[in-house]
Amino acid sequence: MKNDLVPRARFIEAMRGVAASVTVVTTDGLAGRHGATVSAFSSVSADPPTVLVCLHADSRIARAVTTNGRFCVNVLPETSAEIADRFAGRHDAWIGDRFSGIECHGKPGTAPLIDGATGFSCTVQQSVLSGTHLIVIGQVGDVIEGGAKPLAWREGCYHRVVPQAAEAACQAAR
Repeated sequence: MKNDLVPRARFIEAMRGVAASVTVVTTDGLAGRHGATVSAFSSVSADPPTVLVCLHADSRIARAVTTNGRFCVNVLPETSAEIADRFAGRHDAWIGDRFSGIECHGKPGTAPLIDGATGFSCTVQQSVLSGTHLIVIGQVGDVIEGGAKPLAWREGCYHRVVPQAAEAACQAAR
């Protein structure tokens, strides 16, 4: 079956062209408070409200989410590239705590909501290992709407979501 797969490099190149919202998955609990930038986030079902995130299976965030049993998907606003970089580990060499200086909401032991983000607060329903990643499915217990346009990722850099003229007219009619 493996011979029937597209070559890895071709798959990666095609996926680079797919735009995705930039999210930070946060968690807190027995395994401690952790956060990581993630682009693989999607709704699963509205009945019950369910989402999924894909986390590298050997990562600290995957272990922490699994142990804590809860997570929050923070959909970052378009002005948050610096926060995305921080939680992607780009500042780890000089900042020991990724949350340092970042305004977050929530009680200790609950998954932090990053100020200004749209947050999906979840309880882990199940996890599925697929290749190098853990697909974590969570039931959404609360949604906190940030109201800002999301930060997007495509072709290795951040982008802003800009409505087309027809879409803008549709939005105005609402």
